[in-house]
Amino acid sequence: MSRTTAHRAALAAALVTPLLLPLTTAAPARAHGAPTDPVSRVLACSPEGGERARSAACRAAVAANGAPFTAWDNLRVPNVNGADRQRIPDGKLCSGGLPAYRGLDLPRADWPATRVSPGAALPMRYVSTIPHEGTFRMYLTKPGYDPAKPLTWSDLPAKPFAEVTDPPLTKGAYRFRVTLPSDRTGRHVLYTIWQNSSTPDTYYSCSDVVFPESKQEQKQDQGAEAGRGSGAGAAKAEERKAASRDRKPEASGTPGDGAAPSGGTASGDGTPAAAAAKAAPAAASGPSAPMVAGGAAAVLLLTAGAVLAPRLRRR
Repeated sequence: MSRTTAHRAALAAALVTPLLLPLTTAAPARAHGAPTDPVSRVLACSPEGGERARSAACRAAVAANGAPFTAWDNLRVPNVNGADRQRIPDGKLCSGGLPAYRGLDLPRADWPATRVSPGAALPMRYVSTIPHEGTFRMYLTKPGYDPAKPLTWSDLPAKPFAEVTDPPLTKGAYRFRVTLPSDRTGRHVLYTIWQNSSTPDTYYSCSDVVFPESKQEQKQDQGAEAGRGSGAGAAKAEERKAASRDRKPEASGTPGDGAAPSGGTASGDGTPAAAAAKAAPAAASGPSAPMVAGGAAAVLLLTAGAVLAPRLRRR
């Protein structure tokens, strides 16, 4: 090999090798996720939190953080290996001890919250971008928890009230149900730890929940919920009856073929279908059209007969 050829080979290797390094030394793909139901603080206060992000608590959290919670699904700590109480300091449980999420640790009683019932089955939804194996551990703050104080490990029981291992990832989320303790009232924190077994990461999150303050309030909540359901059902039934009475034969149809559903609204201006049927002039087509045409012809024949009869008699 000539000196020129060797020089060119060395130059090519020097240029290509740095391009290949990221492919051979890249870290394995890691999961990202956070609870959306019940909503976690980090999601509620993120740019995707909607109306909740404009709450006083979220505005204060972003101000304390110094930046918005754009990476709301990336609150993770590597290599904890189950030593959560040793690695995550008191007062920093919601941030996982990460400075980029410190605003989530503010002791406040007005965080966006989800209303729940004691002893009830709570459906949980934990979004994730990549399926990974691992265990979800759910803790609920003890009776007497004070939300105006920083959250500490002593506020949580030693053992989780529920554990779920390797649930399936469907449509971008892990979905499972847990049964809440039956001895809580008022505001509490649902603390979720997701320890990956297929990555070295552990995820932490705080979801604020509100239980009824008393048995009476719980009954009122249940009654109001039942009333909303039955009231809505009765209203729908009445709308369907009214629409059935008022609808012309040609107006019948099924949703999806261009006809407005009974009791629903017509597309465009939001006018109820029954009212629109009343206001619209009769169409000159459909099953009723021959009846109208026949009736008109009969009237014309009778009128002509009444006019001609006297003339025939005079003749």
